[in-house]
Formats: sequence, C-alpha cells, structure tokens
Amino acid sequence: MKRRQRLACASTPEGDELVLWQWDQVFQIEINGLGLMSSRSYGSEEALGRLVVENLAQASGKRPLQILVGGLGMGYTLRALLDALDEKGLGANAAVEVAEVSEAVVDWNRSHLGHLAQHPLEDPRVRLRVEDVARCLQAPQSTYDAVVLDVDNGPEALTLESNGSLYSRRGLGRLHRALIVGGWLALWSASPSQAFEDKLRKVGFRARSVMVRGRYGAAGKAPKGARHVIFLARKIASQGPYAGQGRRPKKNQPRAKGRR
Repeated sequence: MKRRQRLACASTPEGDELVLWQWDQVFQIEINGLGLMSSRSYGSEEALGRLVVENLAQASGKRPLQILVGGLGMGYTLRALLDALDEKGLGANAAVEVAEVSEAVVDWNRSHLGHLAQHPLEDPRVRLRVEDVARCLQAPQSTYDAVVLDVDNGPEALTLESNGSLYSRRGLGRLHRALIVGGWLALWSASPSQAFEDKLRKVGFRARSVMVRGRYGAAGKAPKGARHVIFLARKIASQGPYAGQGRRPKKNQPRAKGRR
C-alpha cells in the first residue's frame, strides 16, 4: 500500500481546516483532523439521492422537476440522484441546483475527485451555486419539488456550528416554505433522532426515517459498514402550524429576545 498523500488543504468559512488525502485509490476529506467523508464508504450518500427520486416518482407524473441539493461532498449523492431521475423517466426536463459552501470542495470535484462519481457537475441539468444552501431557501415562494441535504453529520452531530440553523425549527420552516405542497425533504444523518422527526412533523411534514448502510457488500452479500439514517419528510400542507417560527411563546407573554 502506498503512503497516504496530502493532496490539498483549505479553510472553511468558519476557519476550520479541510484536508484532502489519498492512499492507493481511496480519497478522504478531513476537517480539523477528523474524517468527514471517504470514497470507501458512500452507500448511504447514494441512497439519499435514490430514495428522494423514488418518492418523487410516485406522484410527480412526467412534469419538469426542480430539485435543490445542499452539499456536494464527493459527488455520490448528486450522481445517484441524476441516474435515478433517468431510470424513472423524469430526467429529461429536470433541473438540479447544487449548493456547496466550500469553493475548495468544488475545485477538488473538478480535479482530484470528479472521476469517482463520473463527473456529475458536467451534467447540463446541474446548476452549481458556491454558497451556503440556506441562501437558496430565502425566496418567499414555494419553488422546489425536493430538497436534499447532506451538509453535516446530522441534526445531533454537527461538525460546523453554522449548519445548526438548518435543523432548527426556524430552519425547517424555511425548508417547508421552499417546497411545493407534496414536495419532499431528504436529509442524511449519522444517527437516528426521534426528537428531530417530531420537529419535522411540527412544522408541517409527514416524516419517517430509513436506516441504510455505509458500504456495499461483495457480490451476493449484504451491505456492511456503519449504519446511517435518511430522514424523509413530505410537505403535506401549504403552511405548517409553526413553519418559519421560532419557539412558540407562552400565552400572553412576549417572545424572548436574543440568541435561540
């Protein structure tokens, strides 16, 4: 086995250090010395892209779809989503926005990592936005048929503090507003969370979680590796009871000011 080689490094907007490593044919991205993603284990990332399309296909018919993907990673989720759209006959008129906050991750996908997922950024249906996915959710109208998020390790295992706002009730309210009625939200997580499922329901989603494995098994064998979770949530009303709001104030009391 070859020695591990440091290919590139960069800083996140919050000042954390991202490093891209390679040994043999394996690539890994670390943040502050901790493994963030690896080309050895991407089964659950692909499941994230496939599952949202499978649910869309049950109700979308053949109309054009607008999909937002938050987090590029190594491109596995985006590639699986694009391939699933084609398999379901939904790909011809689909438009997929990809929001990636790290310019370095985009650059690495165009150089060192692109071959891993067959260069999904080169697909003409893909529009890349090098910015925080939260900025894509600021439009007041309902726009997307699906929003797919893989921006961190999940609602209870954050590596970047700024991502916490996406999992808050206020952040979920923004996601709710960004979707059409009947639209789907899919989120990757390293672990399950009943509290997060309950929060999704409170802002107007019908929610469930699906357990998936991180790695594919050998031919004829079951998948293996770490167990990850995909939260799947469907918007069932034009406005949930607390969509877009913070913590509900007690009756006849003003909202508390300050950081939530």
